[in-house]
Amino acid sequence: MKKLVFALLAGVILLTACSSGGTKGSLTSSGDEGTPNSKEITVWAWDPAFNIAAMGVAKEAYSRVHSDVMINIVENAQADIVQKLNTVLNSGSTKGLPNIVLIEDYRAQSFLQAYPNSFYELTDAVKVENFADYKIDPTSVDGKQYGVPFDSGVTGMYVRTDYLEQAGYSLADMEEIDWKQYIEIGKAVIEKTGKSMLTLDPNDLGLIRMMMQSAGQWYTAEDGKTPIIADNAALKEAIELYKEMLDSGIAKVISDWSQFVSAFNHGEVASVPTGNWITPSIKAEASQSQKWAVAPLPKLAVTKGSVHASSLGGSSWYVMNVEGKEAAAEFLIKTFASDAELYQSLNTKIGVIGTLKAAASGEAYSAADEYFQGQKIVSDFAKWTAKIPTVNYGMNTYAIEDIIVVALQAYFGGKDVDTVLKDAQMQADTQIS
Repeated sequence: MKKLVFALLAGVILLTACSSGGTKGSLTSSGDEGTPNSKEITVWAWDPAFNIAAMGVAKEAYSRVHSDVMINIVENAQADIVQKLNTVLNSGSTKGLPNIVLIEDYRAQSFLQAYPNSFYELTDAVKVENFADYKIDPTSVDGKQYGVPFDSGVTGMYVRTDYLEQAGYSLADMEEIDWKQYIEIGKAVIEKTGKSMLTLDPNDLGLIRMMMQSAGQWYTAEDGKTPIIADNAALKEAIELYKEMLDSGIAKVISDWSQFVSAFNHGEVASVPTGNWITPSIKAEASQSQKWAVAPLPKLAVTKGSVHASSLGGSSWYVMNVEGKEAAAEFLIKTFASDAELYQSLNTKIGVIGTLKAAASGEAYSAADEYFQGQKIVSDFAKWTAKIPTVNYGMNTYAIEDIIVVALQAYFGGKDVDTVLKDAQMQADTQIS
């Protein structure tokens, strides 16, 4: 993770057939039985400090038992992976494809439904009940499982307890609050300390995604295709809250990832509501040790069903339906799909919080983090992961967000919120099928 604003080649995806299907694997989980024909596996992933590093740990663990299997990990930017997959798959060829590819959960259905015969079915091999419930919809089609769920995008609210105390609040005051209460606390923080409560990038709708999913809603209906914008209660409340944060002065406006990280590393904000993957970036500033803690994400105040848990980002592993697919599937099954101990290493070495339920009871997950005042933050994140509402991200998350970003500018400029959402609905209905 991981800035999340990519919308490359959406038109190519949308114009491709959307049927379901695929090739089903007959896989074995025993030693030498059913040995795959190919002994070489190529993996595509992005982010050398996180996803690439995680795959490296899995490779090392697997190679200790299967030294005859060669695993080549190829780093690509996420945008490049999206472009390469679309280009090759749309051509009808499989030449140049990897055996395993990492795909962001928001994008997964675009590929699984647009290119139904290009991914290897893992229904008989991946036990979906072993993973966080919210990860299954993005990784499956019509009850058939194609992905091996990987990291959790579970969110929390990182807070500077020293700033809170100066404003007259404690960590306990941040528990079980809604976003309206959060804004009021933010007003006190900026008045007493001169620090902003959070950063906001008007071109990045991550905060709005978090708010919507906390209420079990998304930009589309349950079918994942029909845009639901004008009558979307969670979306309306989320953008109203977003504007209130800007108008109240509690937010520091930024425009890119480096400014986002710089703001909290330089002590300019009192909180960072985001995905757990930001932990290493926060801990990178050693001078702030013992000043941070993590509270549950606030919930929506008005929309019914909103909870103190959501997701931002997250990705899963997929096997391409190419030569060597059996070996690739076997590797994923023995590692990311079942090995709870592997996830302890991934957490200790890299900071990965997986979505394999069995990993949550491991030693690394229950460890206290001295940087966060001895708080067992991984245990807390694992607990919140289990509460994340399931939504259908569908095929068009980023295409719809392109429309919403423009609509927000009109709303921030003074246009009525209902009119803005109706206009966005009409545009989405016209552009997205």
